[in-house]
Amino acid sequence: MVWQEIAGNWVIVPDRTIGIIHFLGGAFIGTAPHLTYRWLLEQLADAGFAVVTIPFLNTFDHAAIARDVLNRFETICDRLYAKRLLTDTALPIYGLGHSMGCKLHLLIGSLYEIERAGNMFISYNNYPVDRSIPFAEQLQLTPTFNLEFTPNPEETSELIAKEYRTRRNLLIKFRRDTIDQTYDLHPVLRSRFSDMISLKILPGTHTTPINQEISWQTGEIFTPIDAIAQWFKQETTKDLQHLKKEIIFWLNPLGACQFDENR
Repeated sequence: MVWQEIAGNWVIVPDRTIGIIHFLGGAFIGTAPHLTYRWLLEQLADAGFAVVTIPFLNTFDHAAIARDVLNRFETICDRLYAKRLLTDTALPIYGLGHSMGCKLHLLIGSLYEIERAGNMFISYNNYPVDRSIPFAEQLQLTPTFNLEFTPNPEETSELIAKEYRTRRNLLIKFRRDTIDQTYDLHPVLRSRFSDMISLKILPGTHTTPINQEISWQTGEIFTPIDAIAQWFKQETTKDLQHLKKEIIFWLNPLGACQFDENR
């Protein structure tokens, strides 16, 4: 499998596709998601999911970004079917977001009548401008220029509570994530669909999804440097492995065990 570029967006399609994942990354690292989230997304493709990544530039109008990334996603899916890279028109579609990408998927699910088999939210973040832009509070940017995201955090929560339509959802929070707001989102979603919301607390930090598994080839003689490299690899990738397993199990509980055995 290889990444393919379609009109500035990047997709990866497995030989046998069992579902489609619409991925949106964080506010700044989301500009090149096929690179910054490469390992995780390729693991999902290995599990049978076509992954469509939509890069975006963060602006103050988050509703406009949500509309744009949805339009681009639907256009790409049409092209994949037209090129016969996808043939089954009944494939389930899942949204997957990290940080700000979670907010965008929530806005999409609240503002538009779309069909989603489920959404996955990793490290949900819905902070106002003065918490999201470095030095905004110190420079007094918010009161001076009356800057705030549209919709603002309060409006976003109210919109989700009233209009969000996707019933099945997975929320993932990392134990050492200091800017995560998953605990704020959880009761809002449970008030909509109490029996369809899963919350998982995993080891890791806000940047765990962008970690990359490091390959290290040892020589004929195992040296102390090899031992250090192997330890470093284990420590830096074990949180990422936990994340991968939780997502794949939630997406396909019956196939997750077989996938694990083949890794």
